[in-house]
Amino acid sequence: MTASTSSSLSSQPCPCGSGKTFSLCCEPVLSGKRIAATAEELMRSRFTAHVLQDYAYLHRTYLPTYKKPYVAEPAGEPIKWRRLVIHAHDAGPKPDTSTVDFSAYFDEQGSEQVLHEKSEFSRIDGNWIYARTVRHGPAPIKSATPKVGRNDPCPCGSGKKHKHCCLAKA
Repeated sequence: MTASTSSSLSSQPCPCGSGKTFSLCCEPVLSGKRIAATAEELMRSRFTAHVLQDYAYLHRTYLPTYKKPYVAEPAGEPIKWRRLVIHAHDAGPKPDTSTVDFSAYFDEQGSEQVLHEKSEFSRIDGNWIYARTVRHGPAPIKSATPKVGRNDPCPCGSGKKHKHCCLAKA
């Protein structure tokens, strides 16, 4: 991120969609003035880094590369990231892990596309780091009604066991 990019964005709404200005949201995290306090905050700063094409920051906050020196590589056509929606931020099974379920919207050939993902983050030496993708796409839909067992009464109200009624017809 260049100084001119940073200063021109400081009073603008942050690209991560937090509702704060860039100077009060992702700018201090991207510049290294402070660390991300939560996995969600790191996710927001990483999205903003994608928008600003700050590949060094993305390198520093990705588990396989965070300890390695950054070497700039020739970049192809940049993706035009538009907006970020955080669906959930949950603590993981271990104290220093967390997951963030999000949708990141981008333009591809003039139409809006979406990357929906659930990602895992790890806190290492006090810093949140993007570890891995847990799931691509939205969460599976869970049925609100309990599953009917074979020997349960049939839900159609016939009085027969489910296995001798509607289950047999399925």
